Amino acid sequence: MITARSVAVSVVLGATLSVMAMRLSLSSGYLPVLTVPAGLMSLFLSRSWVRLLDGCGVAQLPFTRQENALIQTFVVACSDIAYSGGFGSYILAMSRSLMEEGDADAGGRNNVEEPHMGRLVAFLFLTSFAGMFAVMPFRNSLIIRHHLTFPTGTATAHLINSMHTPHGAKQAIKQASVMFKSFGGTLAWSLWQWLFAGGDGCGFQSFPIFGLAAARNGFFFDFSMTNIGVGLFSPYNITISMLAGSLLANAVLMPYVKTKEGIWYPRGNHFAYGMFIGISMVLADGLFHLLCILLRTLRAIHKHGHSQLAAQPFMCLGVDDRPPPARSFDDRRRAQVFLRDRVFDPAAVAGYVALSASAVVIIPRLYPQLRSGDVAFAYLVAPVFAFCNAYGTGVTDVTVAPTYGRIAVVAFGSWVGLDNGGLVAGLAAGVVLVSAVSTASDLMQVFRTGYLTLTSPHAVFVSQIAGTALGCVINPLIFWMLYGYGVYNGGGPVASYAKMYRGMVELALSQQVLPRHSVMLCKVSFAMVLAVGVLREVSARRGWRVGRYLPCTIAVAVSFFLPPEIPVGIFVGSVVVYLWRRIDGDGARARLPAVAAGLICGDGIWSLLRTMLLVSNAQAPMCIMFLSASVNKRLDAFLATLPSSS
Repeated sequence: MITARSVAVSVVLGATLSVMAMRLSLSSGYLPVLTVPAGLMSLFLSRSWVRLLDGCGVAQLPFTRQENALIQTFVVACSDIAYSGGFGSYILAMSRSLMEEGDADAGGRNNVEEPHMGRLVAFLFLTSFAGMFAVMPFRNSLIIRHHLTFPTGTATAHLINSMHTPHGAKQAIKQASVMFKSFGGTLAWSLWQWLFAGGDGCGFQSFPIFGLAAARNGFFFDFSMTNIGVGLFSPYNITISMLAGSLLANAVLMPYVKTKEGIWYPRGNHFAYGMFIGISMVLADGLFHLLCILLRTLRAIHKHGHSQLAAQPFMCLGVDDRPPPARSFDDRRRAQVFLRDRVFDPAAVAGYVALSASAVVIIPRLYPQLRSGDVAFAYLVAPVFAFCNAYGTGVTDVTVAPTYGRIAVVAFGSWVGLDNGGLVAGLAAGVVLVSAVSTASDLMQVFRTGYLTLTSPHAVFVSQIAGTALGCVINPLIFWMLYGYGVYNGGGPVASYAKMYRGMVELALSQQVLPRHSVMLCKVSFAMVLAVGVLREVSARRGWRVGRYLPCTIAVAVSFFLPPEIPVGIFVGSVVVYLWRRIDGDGARARLPAVAAGLICGDGIWSLLRTMLLVSNAQAPMCIMFLSASVNKRLDAFLATLPSSS
């Protein structure tokens, strides 16, 4: 499946998108999800390749869906390092220019490390592969046994499959037509919305679906087609759990915590409670599922004590002694292809151990403020965080890698101490955790795409490794060209974004204690998630009906990190599914995946276009706002007092 032409297209497209991703990361501090744009561009470039050679008289077979899936995997792995490598945040926050602009006395020379090309390349090679090796043994469990959705990977697979529809498959052609209509409609609707977003608080992005009082607390509908598409893919239990978690966090917990401002915590630090509680819930749910997988592995080894399974214990991390649910012929065929090419899992474990040992020796030489023991601890806990984030992304399509990075920045910086270079140590540790956690979820996303496109897991993993390796070289080169020549050297929006990270670390290191009662709330949340997990597992094995009414704890936990409009949008998608199935059940089953893929793909392309509009300082021409009747009357009265224009 890995061909010379697909490698050539991958390298060209990966380098091109890396330049764009680095520019966006440095100019805005934000990088949109490039999975869908990479899939579309790979399809366009591959077809242009074939037409060009055909025009030159060189006969070429069309690119296969497997080649397109591998190109997309390579390109995303290469370009995502522009964000997961922390160039616009962690790396730039270590620079001398930001320290000189800020508090020059806070930290001294120990808290400054100028970015150098060689150091960045070596550092990225040690950090960017950790997450992939860490979650490789769990791919069968996440993709086959749990059958996690991974909505972005699923949408990309539907896009690729639709572009390779056989001419005789009428149903597939209809689905492709529905998907592209949904795709085009999403782009047109997003552009029309943008025309009315010409100021702060303007546009349909804050539609008060629950009233103005709820909208002031964040519970409004933002017309995000991605959120609706995720809701179309997600089961009802997931969407209801996310909405319940958002209500618990933003309508119950945070309003109560705000009343304790100045008593439990300093002014403005109430967000720390939601972050700590969410992290504890994510860890509890992830550790519970990880423990269940390990216990099933031990049972399988004991049951097949003298078989090949016992000789290679990591091979059975996806097994289960319960009968699998009945699935369609397509799913059984996909599972057969996915399981046929076994990746040698002990090699992945050995690779992670070797990588960790190398990092413990080399990273303290690259960043002397980070001690060998700190690096060892970071690589010890990274697999747990990586698995938790991969599982959460598979359920909700939301990655909380930046949150793990912020936690690592504060934790490691506090352990080292500000006087000993804790600022640089925390920022470097943040890159370690963000890279490991982000690449783990990215790998599972592309495994899901490969599963749906009948692409070999061997080929997907090799493409991911190759794309990451190129990204570890080309992204530092692009960054050095932009930074070294003064394009983004301490000025513009990126200075504010990187300065935010530096200021966050300085503020955290100046605080000697955690917010009051935060540890107690984390313990209670951790225990409750474990209790729900045990009850769900027991209910599933004994057939108790209560199991179907238990919330999805990872969905509840992820909602603590999200603004309320995201769970609201996903819930609206579920409402659409429910009504559609009630009106036309057969039509819903046939067209739902195509519609959802079109919504997510269209919104993914629009997010890229919107970011380019922001970079070019383009302004929407009109403004629309939602006001209460009383405010509108006062506004009309005020406007009546103004002199009319001649």
